[in-house]
Amino acid sequence: MAIKNNVITTTRSLDGAITVDEFKEWLKKFDTNKDGRISREELRKAIRSVRGRFSGWKSSRGLRHADTDGDGFIEDGEIDNLVEFAQKTLGMKIVAY
Repeated sequence: MAIKNNVITTTRSLDGAITVDEFKEWLKKFDTNKDGRISREELRKAIRSVRGRFSGWKSSRGLRHADTDGDGFIEDGEIDNLVEFAQKTLGMKIVAY
C-alpha cells in the first residue's frame, strides 16, 4: 500500500481498494504515541492525509461512530466501525479480502 497525492493505493489493486488489514496497517502509522489506540487528533491527521478538508469535523464524527465504549479512543476491536465510517463518509474503498 502507498499513499500518493493524498490517495491510498495498493500495488496489487488498480481501482484504489485496500483490504481491512492494509487499512489497519496504514492507520497504525498515525498512532504517534504507540499506545495501540487512535485518538481524535491521530484520526484527524489520518483523515487529513487522504481527504484534507474538514478533517477536525470528520475526525470527531469518526471517533463518535467507532468508539463504542466511549473512552475517547479507537482500539483494535472498534476498527470495523471505523472502516464502515471511512467507506460511507470518506468514500474509501476497503474490502474484506
